[in-house]
Amino acid sequence: MKLLYVIGIGPGKRSGMTLEAQSAIEQSGLIVGYHVYVDLIKDDYPDKEYYTTPMTQETERCKEALRRANEGTTVAMICSGDAGVYGMSGLILQLAEEYPEVEVEVIAGVTAAMSGAARLGAPLMHDFAVISLSDRLTPWEKIEKRLRLAAEGDYVIVLYNPSSKARSDYLMRACDILLEHASPETACGLVESIGRNGEQAQVLTLEALRNTSVNMFTTVFIGNSQTMISGDKLVTPRGYRL
Repeated sequence: MKLLYVIGIGPGKRSGMTLEAQSAIEQSGLIVGYHVYVDLIKDDYPDKEYYTTPMTQETERCKEALRRANEGTTVAMICSGDAGVYGMSGLILQLAEEYPEVEVEVIAGVTAAMSGAARLGAPLMHDFAVISLSDRLTPWEKIEKRLRLAAEGDYVIVLYNPSSKARSDYLMRACDILLEHASPETACGLVESIGRNGEQAQVLTLEALRNTSVNMFTTVFIGNSQTMISGDKLVTPRGYRL
């Protein structure tokens, strides 16, 4: 069988992977991925062959994974979090049409919205939306529209890719849009480097979040109108009678 696994490795540490993800990697001869994510697991699998590419070379990375799988190597394409949430599973499946003999199996992982929420408390107990602030593949005008509609609908909002060197003010711009519908005192949180060295979590208000510096490894949580800070935890009540 010609087999290609697309695997979400979770936040970063082996302990954050599902058992299914670990098993699929162990069965693979070649591990393919963005070099930052490959470095997270390399020490755990020293005997594997590796192929990495930098950011912006996702298509080349996927084509190489499919080519090697087509040659008979069992391949693991790894992604942080979940492979189907801003990961490589969609692109792999699109390109796999050119390799009909390769079976693609997608292995679920723990996305940053889930692992970050656990660090903060229970912010996702009710309906929520996940929005990436990266405009590399999505026009900023569309991102703005999604932010406004999610805020108008009073969703808890999780922001991925909130900042980079080229987008240092994007979180501030997003907060300004959300403040059109939400109170400055809205309970929020952020987690940096989830499950990795240097992990930091913080609970704060939307007004304070607007002026907070973050990086591309930060996941941001904006509460809805019911979200509260309970002790040092972020909680969105679901409506259970106390």
